[in-house]
Amino acid sequence: MFTNAQRQVERTGRSGTPRDQYLQDLVTQFQNATDEESKEKIVANLANFAYDPFNYAFMRQLNVLELFLDCITEPNERLVEFGIGGICNSCVDPANASVIVHCGGIPLVIQCLSSPVRNTVTYALGALYYLCNPATKKEILKPDVVRIIREYAAAGAVNTSFSNMATAFLEKHVDS
Repeated sequence: MFTNAQRQVERTGRSGTPRDQYLQDLVTQFQNATDEESKEKIVANLANFAYDPFNYAFMRQLNVLELFLDCITEPNERLVEFGIGGICNSCVDPANASVIVHCGGIPLVIQCLSSPVRNTVTYALGALYYLCNPATKKEILKPDVVRIIREYAAAGAVNTSFSNMATAFLEKHVDS
């Protein structure tokens, strides 16, 4: 459910932790975590907060988008999955998309298209859908990328999610 300042006050109460502080605590926990499982849980938690516009400014302020991008470069497939999930959830916002693009996120998102993890591929397709605009089309719509996306679009019988996401991408950015 999307939140606004009034709803957040009602949910948090007088003694609760304000959202920006809670997110900061999660970032600090991630930075201090030494085991992979803890990092996975924290990034998954952050990715769940990334869908709500109420959190967008906090996430930019706390460099959570950069944390998601860092996770995409990890060898741990779960961190990659949750990192790209956070990117996908947050890049619908133009300010977040701008941060992702300016931090070199497009090549990282494109790399996720070849992941063996289905969710990672689905999130990458969704992220590219929102990241593709007149300023980024040249970087995203390279022949190899379009070929991969067309292959996913043709895979309807194998994976409907891939096919639907890829078809939507192609209809909006390539075949229009």
